[in-house]
Amino acid sequence: MESETVSIDHGQPLDSNIVDTEANNQKAWALKHRVEAIRERDDLSGLPPRELGVTWKDLTVKAVAADAAIHENAISQFNILRNIREARHKPPMKAILDRSHGCVKPGEMLLVLGRPGSGCTTLLSVLANKRAGYASVDGQVHYGSMDAKEAQRYRGQIIMNTEEELFFPTLTVGQTMDFATRLKIPFKLPAGVTSEEELQIETRDFLLHAMGIEHTENTMVGNEFVRGVSGGERKRVSIIECLATRGSVYCWDNSTRGLDASTALDWAKSLRAFTDILGLSTIVTLYQAGNGIYELFDKVLLLDIGKEVFYGPLNEARPFMEGLGFVCREGSNVADYLTGALVPTERLIRPSYEKRFPRNADALRSEYEASDISKRMASEYDYPTTDIAKQRTAAFQELLAIEKHKHLPDNSPLTVGFATQVKAAIDRQYQIIWGNKPTFFIKQFVTLFQALVAGSLFYTHADDMNSGILFGRSGALFFSLLQNSLMAMSEVTDSFFGRPILLKHKSFSLFHPAAFCIAQIAADIPIILVQVIVFALPLYFMAGLTVSAGAFFTYFALLFVITMVMTAFFRAVGAAFPNFDAASKVSGFMVGALIMYTGFMIQRPSMHPWLGWIFWIDPLAYAFDALLSNEFHNKVIPCVGPNLVPNGPGYAGNGHQACAGVGGAIPGEAVVMGDDYLASLSYHHSHVWRNFGILWAWWLLFVAITMVATSKWRSVSESGPSLLIPREKAKLVRALVTDEESLVDEKRCESSNGDETAVESDVAPTIVGEKAEQSLLRNTSIFTWKDLTYTVKTPTGDRTLLDNVRGWVKPGMLGALMGASGAGKTTLLDVLAQRKTEGRITGTVLVDGRPLPVSFQRCAAYCEQLDVHEPYTTVREALEFSALLRQSRDTPRHEKLAYVDTIIDLLELHDLADTLVGRVGAGLSVEQRKRLTIAVELVAKPSILTFLDEPTSGLDGQSAFNTMRFLRKLADAGQTVLVTIHQPSAQLFAQFDTLLLLARGGKMVYFGNIGDGARTIKDYFARHGFPCPKDANPAEHMIDVVSGSLGKSRDWHEVWMASPEHDIVEKELDRLVEEAASKPSTALDDGHEFATSLWQQIKIVTHRANIALFRNTGYTTNKLALHIGSALFNGFSFWMIGDKISDLQLKMFTVFQFIFVAPGVIAQLQPLFIERRDIFETRERKSKMYSWIAFVTGLVVSEIPYLMICGVLYFVCWYYTVGFPTDSHRAGATLFVMLFYELIYTGIGQSIAAYSPNAVFASLVNPLLIGTLVAMCGVLVPYAQLQPFWRYWFYWLNIFNYMIGSMLVFDVWGSEVNCAEGEFARFNPPNGTTCGEYLAGYLQGMGASSNLVNPDALADCKVCQYTTGNDYLRGLNLNEYYYGWRNAGIVLIFAISSYLCVFLLMKLRTKTSKKAE
Repeated sequence: MESETVSIDHGQPLDSNIVDTEANNQKAWALKHRVEAIRERDDLSGLPPRELGVTWKDLTVKAVAADAAIHENAISQFNILRNIREARHKPPMKAILDRSHGCVKPGEMLLVLGRPGSGCTTLLSVLANKRAGYASVDGQVHYGSMDAKEAQRYRGQIIMNTEEELFFPTLTVGQTMDFATRLKIPFKLPAGVTSEEELQIETRDFLLHAMGIEHTENTMVGNEFVRGVSGGERKRVSIIECLATRGSVYCWDNSTRGLDASTALDWAKSLRAFTDILGLSTIVTLYQAGNGIYELFDKVLLLDIGKEVFYGPLNEARPFMEGLGFVCREGSNVADYLTGALVPTERLIRPSYEKRFPRNADALRSEYEASDISKRMASEYDYPTTDIAKQRTAAFQELLAIEKHKHLPDNSPLTVGFATQVKAAIDRQYQIIWGNKPTFFIKQFVTLFQALVAGSLFYTHADDMNSGILFGRSGALFFSLLQNSLMAMSEVTDSFFGRPILLKHKSFSLFHPAAFCIAQIAADIPIILVQVIVFALPLYFMAGLTVSAGAFFTYFALLFVITMVMTAFFRAVGAAFPNFDAASKVSGFMVGALIMYTGFMIQRPSMHPWLGWIFWIDPLAYAFDALLSNEFHNKVIPCVGPNLVPNGPGYAGNGHQACAGVGGAIPGEAVVMGDDYLASLSYHHSHVWRNFGILWAWWLLFVAITMVATSKWRSVSESGPSLLIPREKAKLVRALVTDEESLVDEKRCESSNGDETAVESDVAPTIVGEKAEQSLLRNTSIFTWKDLTYTVKTPTGDRTLLDNVRGWVKPGMLGALMGASGAGKTTLLDVLAQRKTEGRITGTVLVDGRPLPVSFQRCAAYCEQLDVHEPYTTVREALEFSALLRQSRDTPRHEKLAYVDTIIDLLELHDLADTLVGRVGAGLSVEQRKRLTIAVELVAKPSILTFLDEPTSGLDGQSAFNTMRFLRKLADAGQTVLVTIHQPSAQLFAQFDTLLLLARGGKMVYFGNIGDGARTIKDYFARHGFPCPKDANPAEHMIDVVSGSLGKSRDWHEVWMASPEHDIVEKELDRLVEEAASKPSTALDDGHEFATSLWQQIKIVTHRANIALFRNTGYTTNKLALHIGSALFNGFSFWMIGDKISDLQLKMFTVFQFIFVAPGVIAQLQPLFIERRDIFETRERKSKMYSWIAFVTGLVVSEIPYLMICGVLYFVCWYYTVGFPTDSHRAGATLFVMLFYELIYTGIGQSIAAYSPNAVFASLVNPLLIGTLVAMCGVLVPYAQLQPFWRYWFYWLNIFNYMIGSMLVFDVWGSEVNCAEGEFARFNPPNGTTCGEYLAGYLQGMGASSNLVNPDALADCKVCQYTTGNDYLRGLNLNEYYYGWRNAGIVLIFAISSYLCVFLLMKLRTKTSKKAE
C-alpha cells in the first residue's frame, strides 16, 4: 500500500509544486484531520485504496455543427419540399475537442481553463465517461489501466458535477443527503463501525459540516419557484451529493458558481485534502478562479476553441505564456490572464513581441508542441501500461468487489443490494409526496367531491331495479372508470418533472431505475387504496348498486386494480416519450380512444370491424365488462315507462305486453333477465374474475414498459448549446453573416502587419461606446435607505432576514453589496427594488428625501439573478418589447427603437440580435442570457437607479470583466448603480466606489468608500487586527474575515456599530436626506403606474404572444394533430350512423365524444400558460412593464386563430364521416357551435391555470371541473332522471348541456326512425282483435310517439318506440327546433364569460408589492 507516496509519485519534477502550495496555504482545510482519520480507519480495516487516475491521448470529439439551427414556425414546418431537400444534406460536423491529451494520476489535481465554448465541459464529460449526445468520440481514454468500455461497469466511481442543480425542490437538504448516503454504504463496514445506519449518519453529518450547511438540514432545497435554501447553499448541496458517491475520479464543471469567495476557497481546499489523502484524481474547470484557488492545483490545461494550447505543471504555465510575449497585468488572477491571452481585446503584448507573438490557437499550439514542457508531459501518457497503474487498478477493483453487496451481479456498478435501493427509494417517494402536501390533499378532495356529485346524480335505491334505470346504473359504473382514468392522467406531467434528477442519480450509480419504478408503485398502493375508498363508499351506496358484501367488495377490487392499471399506463406513456409534447399528444388521444371503446358509448355488438379490435386491448373494456356482470347477474329487470308496450290505463298486467328498446328482451315478456341483458352486450358473469386476472396482466405489462423505458432514458443532448434562428429571420441573418465575414477578412489583412499591439483593452469598442454613452440617460436623484428590517414568517416563528440596514447611492456611484452566501444580499435588493410580496418591511426608503414615486418600480432597473425570458422571442424583439413598454409615453416610437440599437452596440449583442432566446442548452448560453437580462433593463432608460443581482455569476473572467467595465461606464455617465457580487477578482473589485458588507442574518458589517486600491477598507480591517496580506485579493480577504474561518472570534456587527465610521455614516445619511428634501426633486415622476397607455400595452403584448405561439411549433402541431386524430377516430368509430333506435344513442355519443378533445388540449395549454405567467410575475409585473389585463388579453387573443382552424378541421374530418345532414343551414349551425366550444374549453383551461400555483395542481383540478360538467350534461343521466337538486340549477348552468343539445337538434331533428328486428316490442293482441284496434288507445295516449308497423295483423304486433328523431329528442328536454338556436346563442354567451373568468382569476392572483412601513 502506498498512500504516503501518492501525491509525489509523478516521475516528474512536480513535487516541489505541492510544497509551494502548502507554503502558500499554511491554513490547510479545517476538516483535513477528519479525512485523514477516515483513511486510517480504512487502512486498519484492510481496505485497498481507491486510486485510479485518468489518461487520455488524441481525444477528438465531434458534434453536429449547430452554430445556428433554423427554427421552423407554424407555417414553414409544412413546407415538405424544402424539408426533404434539407434532410438530404448531411449535417456538417465540427470538432468540439481536437487532439487533446493529458494524464491525472491518483493524488493529482488538474485545472482546465478556457472561455465559454472552448470545450471545457465537453472534455470533462468525456473524461467522466459520458459520451451520449456527441456524433463521435475518437482517441484513447484510460482509467487506471482500463479502457473506457471496461470502466463503464465502474461508472459510479467516475463522477461529474455539472453546472445544473437538479433536486426535488420539496425535499429538505437532510432528506436529499440521506438518500445519497444510504445508497453508497459499503457491504463490508470499516473497523469500529457497528451498523450501516451509524456510517450513513456519520457520512451525512460530515459532508454537511464540510461545506458549512449543517444549519440547512431541515430547510427545503427549493428551486426557481419553490422557496428553499439560497442559491449558494443549493450549489453546496450538489457538491456534497457528489462527494457522497465515494468516487475515485471527479470532474467538477464550474462548481463555484454562486459561491462566495471564502466558501469557494474552502471547497478547493477540501478537494485538495480529499485528493491527497484518498488518492483521488480531480479535474476541475472554473471561471474566475482566484489565485488562492489556482495555487492549489498541480497541473493546468488551457483550451481554446477545442484545441489544447497548453498542458503542464501549474508553476510553468505563467512563465511559458510570458515567454511568448503575453504580459500579466498587476494584481490580476493568473487563471484570467491565461484565458485572456487568447482574446485580442484583452491581451497585453510586450513591446518587442508585437510582430512574433502567437495570434491564434493554432499558432499557440505549435509553440507549445515545440516546447520541452510538451515532451516532458508526453512521457506520462504511457502511465496506463505501467506496473504501478495495473497494481492500483487491481487494488481498486478488489475494493469495489469488497464494497459491493454480494447479491449484485459482477458487472453492476451499484453498491447496495436491490432491497435497500427499493427501501430508500420508497422512503424518498413518501417524502416527496409529503413535501408536496397540497397536491396530495387536492387529489383526495377532488375524488371525494366527484364521488358525492356522481352519487347524487345516479341517486336511486337498490330495490328500484327496472328498465328505466338500466342506463343510469351503467352510467354510474362507467363514471367510476372515467373518473379514475382522468385522475391518473396527471402521471404524464409528473413523469417529466422527476426525470432529470433520476438521470443524475443513475450516472452516480445510486440505484437501478427498476428500484425507482417499484418505489413509485409501493408508494401508489396506499394512496390509491385511500383514493378508491374515498370514491367507492359514497358512490356505491348513493347510486343504489347491489347491496351485498360480495358485490361491493368485487366492485372495490375491480376499481382498485383498474386505477392501478391506468396509473401504470399513463406512467408508461410518460416514460416512453422523450418530451412532454409528444407524451401529452399520445395520452390525450389514448384517453379518448380507451373511453370510447369501453363498451358504454358503443356497445360491443355495434362496433365497426375496422376499429373493433381496440376493445380487446382496452383495459377499461375488461373492467366495464366485469363491473356490469357483477351488478346485473341474477337480476330480474321489470320493463317500465316507454320501455313497456303497450302501457297505460286498461293495459296493465293483461299479459299482452312486451319490452321495447331493452337488450335481451323476450317477445311477450314484460321483464328482462339480467343475464340475458348481459348476453345481448356479449358479456357474461363468468368474465368477472377472468377479467380481474387480465387487468393484473395489463398492469404487469405497463410496469415492465415503464421499467424498460426508464432505464433507456438519456439526458438532453450534450453537444453544447446551439443558437436558433427563426425561419422568418433566416435571410436577414445570412446577409449579416456574409457581411461580417468579409469584414473579418479585411481586419485579418490589416492586422497581419502587426498593428494589433499592446493597447489597453478599453480602446476596442471606443467609437460605438462614446456614441452610446452620449445617449445614455443621466441621473441626478439620491437614493437612501435607513433602518431597513425585513421579517418573514416560518414554521418556527418570525425570522429576520435584514436587520436595520442603512446606506445610500448617488449618481455616478458604483456600489457593491457583498457578504457570504445566505447573508441577505438578494433580499436587500428585492426590498429596495420593491419586489417583495410577502413578509413585513420596516424602515424608510427615499428618493431625494421623499417617499418613492408611483412610477418607481418602472424607473428603477433590476437585473435579477435568474435570467427569466420569453423563449420564443429573438434578442432584438425582447429589447424592443422592453423599450416600447417602459420608456416614457412622450418618447416617439422611432426614438425608442433607435435606443435599442444603442444598447445592442454597447453590450455587443449584434451577432445575437436575431437569434431566439430559447432555453438553456438550446438557445443562448448562460453568459449571453445574462447580457440580455442587463440589456432588457437598460433599454427601459432607468431614470432613478440600476440594481443588478450577481451579474457576473456563471461568467468567465473576461465576460465578468466586460460586464463590470460596462457598469463602470454607466456610473461614469451619471447612472446610479448598485450591484451584489460574489468572488470578485482584485481587478473587478477595483471598479467599485462604495461597499455595503453584510453578515449572516442581514446585519451590517461595513458601509463606506472602498478607497483607491481598496486602501480604506484594508485600513479598517487592519485597525481591528486583520491586515490584508500583500498579494491577497482584498475582496476575498474581507469575506474570509467577516464570515469565513479567519475572524470567527469577533462579532463584526458589534465592531461596526462601535466604530467611528458608523457614526460618520449616520450623520452623512441624515445630511443627504435633509439636503435632498430641501431642494426640488429631480426624479421624473409622470404619476402613471405604467409608462404606456393600456391600449398600447395590449397591442404590444398581444403581438409578442402571437409571435411566440407562431414559433412554438411543438404546441401548435400538437393541437392540430390532436384535433385531426380525434375527429377521424370519432368519425370512423361512428361511421355512417343509420336510422335504428340504437343509432339515436350513437348519434348522441358521437356528439358527446367531441367534448373529449378538451382534456388533451387543456393538459398541454396549461403548462404553457403557467410558464408565461411565471415570466410575467417574476419579472415583468414587478418592473411595471405592463398590466395584468394586457397579459391576459395577449394570451387569450393569440390562441383564437389556431382554435378556429382546429374547429374547422375537426368539423371537416368528422361531420360528414358520421353521416349527419348535409344541408348547409344544419351543417353551418353545427360548425358555429363547435367553433365556440373551442373558445369555451380554452377559456376554462386558462382560468384554472391563471389561479393554480403550478402545472401539476392544474392537471388535478381539470378532472374535477370537466368530470362534473360531463356528468350533469344530460347524457349519462337523461334530464327526466336527474335529481331535482341538480335539475333546477346546475343543469341550466352547464355549458355542455347547451352545446350537445344544440348540435343534436341541428343533426337529429326531423330524421326518420326505422327499428331493427330486435328492437321491436313483440306481443299478441287479445282474442282476435287486430293490432291497430288493440293499441288504438295507447297510440293516442302514452304511445303517441310510437310507430306500429303492422296495424292489420292479428298476431305478433311489432311496435317501434319512436317514429322520428324529434320523439327521441323530447325525452332529452329538447322540445322544439328553435331550441337549437336558443342553445347556440347561450353557447356564445358562455364563450365570452369563460374568458371573463380568466381575467377575474388572474386579477385575484395578482398581489401588490410590499412597501416599507
